[in-house]
Amino acid sequence: MATSMRGGGSERQVALLAKHLPRDQFDVHLYLTHRVGELLAELPSDVTLHSPAEVPASGTRNLVDRIPGTILRRQAVEFADIVRCQRIDVVYDRAFHNTLIAGHPAIQHQRVRRVSTIVSPPHDALPMVEKRFINVKRRRLANAYRRSDSVIAVSQAVADSAAEYYGLRRESITVIRNPVDVEWVRDTAGWTDPPTHRPDTDPLHLVCVGRMTPEKGQSDLITAMSAMRGCWRESLPRLSLRLIGDGSDRSPLEQKWATIGADCREDGHTIEFAGEITPALPEIARADGLILPSRFEGMPNVVLEAFALQVPVVATASGGTTELLLNLGNPTCFWAKPGDPASLAIALRNLAATPQQRAKHVREAAQLIQSQHRIDTAIDRISERLLG
Repeated sequence: MATSMRGGGSERQVALLAKHLPRDQFDVHLYLTHRVGELLAELPSDVTLHSPAEVPASGTRNLVDRIPGTILRRQAVEFADIVRCQRIDVVYDRAFHNTLIAGHPAIQHQRVRRVSTIVSPPHDALPMVEKRFINVKRRRLANAYRRSDSVIAVSQAVADSAAEYYGLRRESITVIRNPVDVEWVRDTAGWTDPPTHRPDTDPLHLVCVGRMTPEKGQSDLITAMSAMRGCWRESLPRLSLRLIGDGSDRSPLEQKWATIGADCREDGHTIEFAGEITPALPEIARADGLILPSRFEGMPNVVLEAFALQVPVVATASGGTTELLLNLGNPTCFWAKPGDPASLAIALRNLAATPQQRAKHVREAAQLIQSQHRIDTAIDRISERLLG
């Protein structure tokens, strides 16, 4: 199950699973609440797609559909029909809304195994993502996870948060970290070895990839760029940042940069709002650094992709992102505090000032994804949970 096949990290993981599950063991079906997104083109032809009936826009819904929970229940009933008619043996639900559908009472009578994956620390993610009826959804999600045959978390931080937030037994949650398909990432990016970016470019070309919503931290990044006024040594390369993505915050972010960015632009630093670029991997491969300013993360795919492309990373130590440091005990990123533009500005300056450290991070990151984020290892472990 997935919400859509747009290019987000969770959708990418669903696409990887659909592609790599062994066909001698699985006949793969994919249920999408919205059958849209560029990743649809990447799905193998033998994947059977399902989606619910179209839900009217909010301004045209009838009175019944405006009652809280009505649309969710209808989707659950439709999903239960799909499960019954297609003789589905196991459901893999991922992300909040899909778990609410799969764990709905309308499906309880179906004889189907359920494997649920939690992708973000719910303490932070649920209130920010869902916004309405948080306590009701928290209770329903807790019940849905308790009824799952197996619960997976994408990082230790997510597992710890879920256990506390939902009142789950910690030992009932299995940590399977997001994998990265290194070969696919490099092929899609047109990657060359050695990489095309050089450690002594001026300006340094940086990218930040992600939907423009508050939790992704682009506002903190803009503040950090403007905060470098007066603290940037002449010997350091200037920064040229491309913000790739779109979302509800784009217009406010553009206005913010127009308002506070004048001094920064005088110093030679620039920000470009590039909009949606699909896929973004070629942009990452050509960059001298990737920036992840998120307020929270489960296990960020975009950082794993940058690691695969040997691109240096500046990241906030948010949620499961910190485990990209702790697994090997060696630095893989320039680190900043979540929600702290001053800390982020220091990390950006360190990136610019220490090309040798950038190269060391790249080497450590390559070892990390090889030891902890292999696609074959993750697929084997998820397959075990699906088969029971």
